[in-house]
Amino acid sequence: MVSKARLWHASGQRINENDTMVAIPSKPLILVDGSSYLYRAYFASLQADLRTSDGRPTGAIRVVTNMIRSLHKQFPDSRVTVVFDAKGKTFRDDLYAEYKAQRPSMPDDLRSQVEPIHNIIKAMGLPLLIESGVEADDVIGTLARQATEQQLDVVISTGDKDMAQLVSDHVLLMDTMKNTFMDRDGVTEKFGVPPELIIDLLALVGDKVDNIPGMPGVGEKTALALLQGLGSIKQIAANTDKIADLGFRGAKSFAAKFVEHQAMVELSYELATIKTDVDLAWGPADLQQTPPDTEALKALYREFEFRNLLEELEPGEAAEVAKPATPAMAVDYHTILTEAQLQEWVARLAKAPYFAFDTETTSLNYRDARVVGVSFAITPGEAAYVPFGHDYLDAPEQLSEATVLAALAPLLEAEQPIKLGQNLKYDANVLKNHNIHMRGIGLDTMLESYVLNSVQTRHDMDSMAKFFLDHATTSFESIAGKGAKQLTFNQIPLEQAAFYAAEDADITLRLHHYLAEQLGADPELQSVFTEIEMPLVPILAEMEYTGVKIDSQLLAVQSEEIAKRLKELELEAHELAGEPFNLSSPKQLGEILFTKLALPVLKKTPKGAPSTAEEVLQELALDYPLPKLLMEYRGLSKLKSTYTDKLPLMVNEHSGRIHTSYHQANAATGRLSSSDPNLQNIPIRTPEGRRIRQAFVAAPGYKLVAADYSQIELRIMAHLSKDKGLLEAFSQGLDIHKATAAEVFSVPLEQVTMEQRRRAKAINFGLIYGMSAFGLSRQLGIPRHESQAYMDIYFERYPGVLKYMEDTRALAAEKGYVSTLFGRRLYLPEINAKNGARRKGAERAAINAPMQGTAADIIKKAMIKVADWLPRQAEGEVRMLMQVHDELVFEIREDKVADFKQQICDLMQHAASLDVPLLVEAGEGDNWDQAH
Repeated sequence: MVSKARLWHASGQRINENDTMVAIPSKPLILVDGSSYLYRAYFASLQADLRTSDGRPTGAIRVVTNMIRSLHKQFPDSRVTVVFDAKGKTFRDDLYAEYKAQRPSMPDDLRSQVEPIHNIIKAMGLPLLIESGVEADDVIGTLARQATEQQLDVVISTGDKDMAQLVSDHVLLMDTMKNTFMDRDGVTEKFGVPPELIIDLLALVGDKVDNIPGMPGVGEKTALALLQGLGSIKQIAANTDKIADLGFRGAKSFAAKFVEHQAMVELSYELATIKTDVDLAWGPADLQQTPPDTEALKALYREFEFRNLLEELEPGEAAEVAKPATPAMAVDYHTILTEAQLQEWVARLAKAPYFAFDTETTSLNYRDARVVGVSFAITPGEAAYVPFGHDYLDAPEQLSEATVLAALAPLLEAEQPIKLGQNLKYDANVLKNHNIHMRGIGLDTMLESYVLNSVQTRHDMDSMAKFFLDHATTSFESIAGKGAKQLTFNQIPLEQAAFYAAEDADITLRLHHYLAEQLGADPELQSVFTEIEMPLVPILAEMEYTGVKIDSQLLAVQSEEIAKRLKELELEAHELAGEPFNLSSPKQLGEILFTKLALPVLKKTPKGAPSTAEEVLQELALDYPLPKLLMEYRGLSKLKSTYTDKLPLMVNEHSGRIHTSYHQANAATGRLSSSDPNLQNIPIRTPEGRRIRQAFVAAPGYKLVAADYSQIELRIMAHLSKDKGLLEAFSQGLDIHKATAAEVFSVPLEQVTMEQRRRAKAINFGLIYGMSAFGLSRQLGIPRHESQAYMDIYFERYPGVLKYMEDTRALAAEKGYVSTLFGRRLYLPEINAKNGARRKGAERAAINAPMQGTAADIIKKAMIKVADWLPRQAEGEVRMLMQVHDELVFEIREDKVADFKQQICDLMQHAASLDVPLLVEAGEGDNWDQAH
């Protein structure tokens, strides 16, 4: 509630903000909130989905057992008692029928683990208490009070904030999962009130978890102002005349509201109060531990396959347990540590038609990553991991990197057997760092899922395993940790790493078996996968690994110039606003624009504040100077942070180039995207954007050549719509925008003005993206009736386009998807939505997707054609560097530019056969801007 609490750390001392030290009691009575443990353990273990080899869940059992064992290690001389909630109703249900009513019933996977947890606690020799009619909190509260009266120190181990009301000079709270303690000062600092007022705080604010109503309209700030200003609820009730003096928002009218809802507040107080007077059959002196029942514990650990715990009780006994706790799928995973095992697997892999393959590495950056182990699978349920780079302290002896890679290289560099993977492009690039050039890249589950349905699920392995196989995979964070302390794979203990890596290969194989069957049932989708997506994988891998040179000095100069311009814009903005403000603060900007300058509010945020989003500023910029200036400021600021400042930092120290990552399975339409850096978002229509392109340079002795499809989506529209007017214009090689202007404005072609051509261009591209007359009027800055007239005339002149749009909407509504010219599908889940805005959005996508998707397919097919041509040239004469929108960028030796430029254009123009000619225009230069 309030910032941070002072916490006792398990070292035995607490360091306060004033540097004073407080000791933890050496032999406290420890009361464990078993019900809190139970749920926290269950949800903490959900991701790992730990189970026995026959599928029974064990995650909560394992975590609770380890938490209690941890308590014993920290307090070896203390008595530990575990308290659980009883089944059935409590006195609070009689007080308030809605108490905890919204809580879902206990999950079946957790319910089955409750009795085993009870049995383990009993076998440990610990008192286990369950009292009907009350909650575990009440039993703990009563025992804590009794112990305090007997001058005994108590530690309550829980994750429940309600327990803070029990903290006193003799009672501490302990969070076993975080290994921290909290005393009176800690409660005050965390919640803003001392332990004595925790109940009052809960009574005012309420508790959504337990469905305690609280006082309507009272939040944390108001509650703290009342409690800190007047004291308890009783004191507030006795001093309602003083509430107005507290100064919080709504204070003047609060007294009347408090009186109105006082009965509900008092009920909430009663519900939130932990009883400390439960009539128990035992007291603190009765909570004695007995010696552990070792045989019972061994039987339980063996039943639930807790190998490590069993090993502690009796070394060697764990060998009787068949497997560690694993996901529900039955598995047989191997860790290869000898040459004989490795050669046996290599022989098996060589005989298979294909095998699943995965690398485990030190980094996600493929240019810097080193392989620390590889895994593979041939049959579902069986997989192997070969480690060779785990170098943590006391890591077991492994085969050497040289031995493993020498054995695998001939297999990986052969066309047969086929390699199956999940995002194999990454693995191919990482292996190049070890001088292995993977071939036979024929199957990729990420792309199988993407081609099957680009919007059905995310296409990472964890998401697909859950969606298609109903299987929760072992997450990387569960074995490596999170954030700054996350381990790299070479630091992860081999026992955990081996299972994780083998599972990757196994699940990849299982996914392929499922997805391949689905794809095989549709020849068009199968063709998209085998003839477009899979052949592109090694091509993109090669482009990524090659990278592109940049001029860091030029970017540094531009960065300084942008910084100077940003400062000028900031001063101009302050002048227009009449006061200084933070241009990057939405809150301050909103106050200036909508409160001080009283600009119209076009849109609001989910919280009800006026929106300052880009589309809002864009519209306001048509009529007001400050929003226009802010748009320029934001654009330049983004260029600076994303490109001019960042690109020089991305130059790889080994290659001297930057290396983007291309993503095949991101855009629903089939287009490629890229990241680190994002090449697709570098603007081309602004001088600043073009200057960034000037920093992408050719190597000495080379030129950059950019080959770009001209108006490809409009040509695809002509082909799909079969409109005679469009087909004729393209076939005659006319300027399509001038031709459209001549039709719409009824003037001879040679008399079309630049302004008329600009408007016709907006109409052409607007229709492709399903733009309405309203959208067109905003873009052109003209009245809506005028833009509607333009569109009406356009459809009169090009009736085939209108028919195509109407037919496409109808077909999409009927089938639920639209297709590209080559059979790629875009599913439209909201095409028949009742919500009009969502349905209209889906209809716009239905019109655009076949054109954008077909354009994406064509440039991918062009890349495959060009890549097939490249090896026939002498090594080093030409390299394909980048793909951006409808453009391919090459680095070509200076003496080969003229010849190769024409050949590349020819190859690209023949990538597909349409009813209108494909046109490719190519330029050359020392940098990308010159070449475009």
